[in-house]
Parts: sequence; C-alpha cells; structure tokens
Amino acid sequence: MEIVIVPDAAAGGELIASAMAELVTRKPDALLGVATGSTPLPIYQALAAKVRSGALDVSRARVCQLDEYVGLPTGHPESYRSVVLREVIEPLGLTEASFFGPDGAAEDVAAEAIAYDRALAAAGGVDLQLLGIGTDGHIGFNEPCSSLASRTRIKTLTQQTRVDNARFFDSLDQVPHHVITQGIGTILEARHLVLLATGEAKADAVAATVEGPLSALVPASALQLHPHATVVVDEAAASGLKLADYFRATYAAKPAWQSI
Repeated sequence: MEIVIVPDAAAGGELIASAMAELVTRKPDALLGVATGSTPLPIYQALAAKVRSGALDVSRARVCQLDEYVGLPTGHPESYRSVVLREVIEPLGLTEASFFGPDGAAEDVAAEAIAYDRALAAAGGVDLQLLGIGTDGHIGFNEPCSSLASRTRIKTLTQQTRVDNARFFDSLDQVPHHVITQGIGTILEARHLVLLATGEAKADAVAATVEGPLSALVPASALQLHPHATVVVDEAAASGLKLADYFRATYAAKPAWQSI
C-alpha cells in the first residue's frame, strides 16, 4: 500500500486525475470505477479540465458505479446514477452508453446486485477504482463487520452513515436505509485501488486503515491485501498517522517514472 500525503484536497485531486489520465492514455477503453460524495469532486474537476484543454481524450473510456441507493425513483437527483451523470459523465463529455451501474429501483434488488457483479467481470474488470472512506472506516457501503470476501449485495446503512449523507437530502428521513454496493471482495478485484481522504474527521479512519490490523471492523483495512493500492490524504486526514514522516520520505524518494 502506498501512502501519499498532499497539502490539500485540490493537490490530491490533481495527482489522482493525472494517474487516471495516464491510464486512459495507455488504455483508451479503460473501465474507471467512480465514487460519489464531496471528497472525489476535485478529481473529477481536474480530469474535466484536462479534457477541455485537449490534453486528454476519454471518448472510449468506460465508467462504472461503486454503489447505489435502494428505493429512490429513477431519475431522483440524489440517486448515485444521477450524481455520476452530473458530476462525471457530462463534464467529461461522455454519454450514458459509456456508463453502467446497478438499478436501485429494480423489482428484484438482490438479483440486480448479483447481475451487476457479473457485469463488472464481463466488462473485463475495473482498471482503476476510486474510493472514499467513511468516518467508521467503510468503503463503498461496506459497513463495519462486512465480510472481507463479500460480493456486490444489498447492505443496510448505519445510522452514522445516514447522518453523514443527510447533507445531500432535505432531511435525514429522506436518506434511504439500504443500498446496493460492490462488496469488499469485488472491490479488491480492481487492478488499482485509489482512496482519497481529506479533512480531520477522516484522520482516525485513515490511521486504522493504514497502520491498524486487518479487520472487518475497519473495512478499508482490506486495502492492505491489494497488490496496487494507493491512499492519498491531505495533511488533516494524515494527522493520526504515526509513520507520516516515513510516508513523506518514501514518496519524495519515488522514481520519477513511477506513477501512483
């Protein structure tokens, strides 16, 4: 696992966007797994700037969702499909044909989750999966004590996660209780995992993920098992790391030819 400490969220967004641009340049039809929420917005903004400037062609790239709320009507502005269309697909000049994810309004949600897991494999697997981290250490919506071998499935959100996400809705009552999420086992099949965390509120979760033991209590600690996982954190999110100076020195000594 590589730990990269950056000055702020904008620097983290630019660093990760550059890595994604390198991937798409090398593999034009790369499958990019995207995350939602406020944390990854600097990534998408930096990536869109590269497209607008003509420095990057993403016309053949494909995009897939990490998770989706269950029960929101099709087209609801806070469904993750709508969010990804608004914050990723449209700014990059892509079409819906390049984007797929699970349908949280499906009649048989359990079957939809299984079908999505199979669809990811049929698409050749995810080349780069972006991740955020919850204050309780969840990734995707794999809440604490999720199986480290779990597949895409329905999960019940913790009250803390619903409270954290209530800022996107008019009230807490409107936040769904259930989601479809890629499982931890599914996430670990992506070729490159990139987790971005910013802000002091994420410091404890980051420290437990990076320096703590592998534990289902901290789902993000499963990244320790991945052969190519990158954790990018700003100074505030890195404030709980005991080995922060070592991580800074390691990154400073990294060969120029080696991207994240």
